Amino acid sequence: MTHSHGFLKFTNIMRKITLLLASLLVVFFFTACSDGVDDIEYKENNDIVVATPQVTATTGTSLTVKSSVTGNPNNVIKMGFCYSVNAQNPTIKDNVVDVDGDFSVIISGLVNSTTYYICAYVYSDSRYTYSATLTATTKSLSLDEQLKNYVAPAYEDNYVGIAGWNQRNEWNLANVHDPSVMLAADGYYYMYQTDASYGNAHEGHGHFHGRRSKDLVNWEYLGATMHQVPSWVKEQLNIYRNACGLSSISAPSYGCWAPVVRKVNNSLYRMYYSIVVTDQISGSSSWSERAFIGLAETTDPASNIWEDKGFVICSASDKNLDWSNNGWETAYFKWNAIDPTYIITKEQEHWLIYGSWHSGIVAVELDGTTGKTKTELPNPWGTITDIAPYGKLIATRSLKSRWQGSEGPEIIYNAETDYYYLFMAYDGLDIPYNTRVCRSRNIDGPYLGIDGRDLIASGGEMYPIVTHPYKFNNSNGWVGIAHCAVFDDGNGNWYYSSQGRFPANVGGNAYSNALMMGHIRSIRWTTDGWPVVMPERYGAVPAIAITEDELLGIWESIDLSYNYGKQNTSVNMTLGAGNKVTSGLWSGSTWSYNAPKQTLTINGVELCIQREVDWESSPRKHTIVFAGYSGKKTYWGKKN
Repeated sequence: MTHSHGFLKFTNIMRKITLLLASLLVVFFFTACSDGVDDIEYKENNDIVVATPQVTATTGTSLTVKSSVTGNPNNVIKMGFCYSVNAQNPTIKDNVVDVDGDFSVIISGLVNSTTYYICAYVYSDSRYTYSATLTATTKSLSLDEQLKNYVAPAYEDNYVGIAGWNQRNEWNLANVHDPSVMLAADGYYYMYQTDASYGNAHEGHGHFHGRRSKDLVNWEYLGATMHQVPSWVKEQLNIYRNACGLSSISAPSYGCWAPVVRKVNNSLYRMYYSIVVTDQISGSSSWSERAFIGLAETTDPASNIWEDKGFVICSASDKNLDWSNNGWETAYFKWNAIDPTYIITKEQEHWLIYGSWHSGIVAVELDGTTGKTKTELPNPWGTITDIAPYGKLIATRSLKSRWQGSEGPEIIYNAETDYYYLFMAYDGLDIPYNTRVCRSRNIDGPYLGIDGRDLIASGGEMYPIVTHPYKFNNSNGWVGIAHCAVFDDGNGNWYYSSQGRFPANVGGNAYSNALMMGHIRSIRWTTDGWPVVMPERYGAVPAIAITEDELLGIWESIDLSYNYGKQNTSVNMTLGAGNKVTSGLWSGSTWSYNAPKQTLTINGVELCIQREVDWESSPRKHTIVFAGYSGKKTYWGKKN
């Protein structure tokens, strides 16, 4: 994250500007139910009994359900059904279909072969009464039938109207920032994130909030995993300060940023989290205080109860106690202890990778049993040799400056390619944010870019570009797309998740850049083993093989070359008969299609193609997209 940016008194500029703009909003939100009071939705009416729903008809995309009400139904104001793929006891805060008269309805727009939880409800005498839960599964459909009946996600990206805390159960992927995602043993994907939200709706409600999903499309909000900053942070901070001859800070200011979550085994899950102390070390001309990485564990992520295990590592300096402000390029901290990522290697070693803006990204080995550093840590100041246990440099954007726009590392291992992949966020988080990737045969490097650049020996720009601010036609497009999570489903399918921000002043909203939507995209792998991220977000479009005839016609293509702080826009390209490109990018060249590999080659550039949602069309529909590399260049496209 561009959270700490050097820990100067103006260190948190990028984040604070964004959140300050959002905090200027004074908005009073009400819940989706009629009264807008949280606890009223769960009060029972002893004069009313609502029967458990029954299914009277089932298709691949719908369930026909009925119920009945007995007791004293004369005061019933409304009734209907609540349903969810996640919440096993759905309420009106989930999906709702109201009914009139006969207590039955067809719930449509469902996904085939999917289990739904359904409750009937009645509202009367200022309270809701729910039935017991029905579990029902839609029918299986052939792939062709699935595509014919496909219904794209309907949630709004511009979520201002539901941004308030009281409407958090409607957020789905709204208010997501710096996500980390894991697949747990219970079949749910769990997502956790930085403390950030539009209008600061999360403030006062804990830290490192979570949500979960069975299908990566519909997400259930779980709330905070940490209710207050652990006491050890202040204690450890002041131990260090006192050892440096500084007075204690009685009430430190904190930022809670960028957790990473991983399944260690089916009964142990770990979260490494960042706590940043934003107070200055000493005086108005010094750097801000250090950041800490802590550890929490749970045996059951569904409980949303995490046990804090305390201190793991903190920011370290090779300048001893010279914390004066000598400029950005000579930053006090050598290693900045935020943005952790965690991996268990193929040799079953445990490693923590971390760093942001200061000098680069470092790796430190952990004790797999405790989750703490394998080597005992000395004081986090001294010479570069003294602080060696705080990590080994594995990637840097600059060999000359200790102040560089790179952060948010994410590390994965792909057994099929036998590479470790290090994904990185570049530049400021508000608009310019973009994602890069490099790879290594070893967890601690050397990491090389697609151009062969060694990211330790030479530093410099990492290629390829994985995501970048962009804009397809008929949309505002997206900016701030980085600090990613990369994860798989255990069946060879990989995904990329990050925030995506609205550009500034969308629809006249001066704070639109503070709208942070969670993005999930499919990853494909090139024939030479590099991950490419699909340009359109994942929407569970059936993975039906694409025929060559479907490729004919007009496409929007985007050259995703680096363009600091700017959205790269699309241009039309036509794939014509006779395998000729008749207009736009690569006009006059030839194209070919490899159906078994689902790759499109244009002018010698291999592009991975698949079906995804056309999020810019109205109504949304499925389409075909491509992504690929040519040297250091990245190309995205979608079929119109």
